[in-house]
Amino acid sequence: MSVLNSIGSEYRRYKGLGEGAIAQLDDADFSKPAGGGNSIAILVWHISGNLKSRFADFLTSDGEKPWRARDEEFIDRSVTRAQLLETWEEGWRVLFAALATLQPDDLERTVTIRTQPMAVHDALHRSLAHVSYHVGQIVYIAKALRGDTWKYMSIPPGKSEEFNRRLKSG
Repeated sequence: MSVLNSIGSEYRRYKGLGEGAIAQLDDADFSKPAGGGNSIAILVWHISGNLKSRFADFLTSDGEKPWRARDEEFIDRSVTRAQLLETWEEGWRVLFAALATLQPDDLERTVTIRTQPMAVHDALHRSLAHVSYHVGQIVYIAKALRGDTWKYMSIPPGKSEEFNRRLKSG
């Protein structure tokens, strides 16, 4: 598997984890902050804004676009599921469109993010780490909100041996 395919697969995996967490919530849950921190709506607005800014004209312009209003991403908001998912998808569409145009040789090219030059492969890894960090926050908040009704998206606690047996019997 190429590096670009691997990175794209990881982005899709984290997108799916975020969507799995969001699917377990009621619309009212999207605006509830976790321990005085960010709500899921804020995190979705931030991830989307970041992806749109970084990956619009990815190879040819600074990744921090003048049109991005980053501070507005962190404003408390009440949103419907449709609004949340549309904002979520906007960022991912820009990312995946940019990834689809990249070729292996592009990984060594230089891009700029906030005036800092870096190799494309470094920018992709930086972005993937940023997205995974915030998707982890979304999952954590959703799990806290659901409590005992949370449906695990990975191996549930106490089920590792069972999972490993299933893999071996495959």
